[in-house]
Amino acid sequence: MLEIRRASVLYPARDKSEPVEALRNVELTIEPGEFVVALGASGCGKSTLLNLIAGFLAPSSGQIKLDGAPVTGPGQDRAVVFQKHALMPWMNVLDNLAFGLKLQGVAKAERYKVAREFLTVLGLEGFEDSPVYMLSGGMQQRVGIGRALTADPRILLMDEPLGALDALTRERAQELILKIWEAQGKSVFLITHSVEEALFMGSKLIVMSPRPGRITHRFDLPFSRRFLAGESARDVKASPEFIAMRETILGIIFADEEKAA
Repeated sequence: MLEIRRASVLYPARDKSEPVEALRNVELTIEPGEFVVALGASGCGKSTLLNLIAGFLAPSSGQIKLDGAPVTGPGQDRAVVFQKHALMPWMNVLDNLAFGLKLQGVAKAERYKVAREFLTVLGLEGFEDSPVYMLSGGMQQRVGIGRALTADPRILLMDEPLGALDALTRERAQELILKIWEAQGKSVFLITHSVEEALFMGSKLIVMSPRPGRITHRFDLPFSRRFLAGESARDVKASPEFIAMRETILGIIFADEEKAA
């Protein structure tokens, strides 16, 4: 379980600029196996919050704990999938998938065994020897997701990983991530600018205010479970319940932007 208690982040002033209060008194709990999605206007602190959880950034005040232990820096219990895949372009697919395990000191035979298992999960069979720069954007992002998962983290952190994909590839990637989430049982924290993506993928949604970022609304969502139970993604997203929730969330975000203007 990840616990964030009254976490605030104040970026110091640079040159003649004023300090920037990115987050203020954020309270969030991510239970084991939850898929939490953060939404909010640009600049609301979503990425700052993800960086706190990853350990890339320390809070100015407040506390972050994972299973009761303070988060003091990056660790193998948390893995990040970035907006850009951040793969090693000189390595092939299999070596990229195994890279995190190599850093952990896992023996070559074992790390390749795990990497090959994820080839099947990711639908990348037959591409293990392909240089990653020869793959499509969607396939590269699948390799990035797989590389994070091979390290067997407790929490998977996703920093708008699908934003650069075309619409059809993005929908297929959403479905793949949900199936992996169900199969692996990982906790996931995803940030996105897409309301539809957030509603479809999350089991819990948090909406953040414009700077300084605070969590203003929380929603439990049923839509990912409906998809995983067998309902098609198109039917889920076209349902009256989904559309009504989408309009509710858009109304909250637009109202927040007007207040901040």
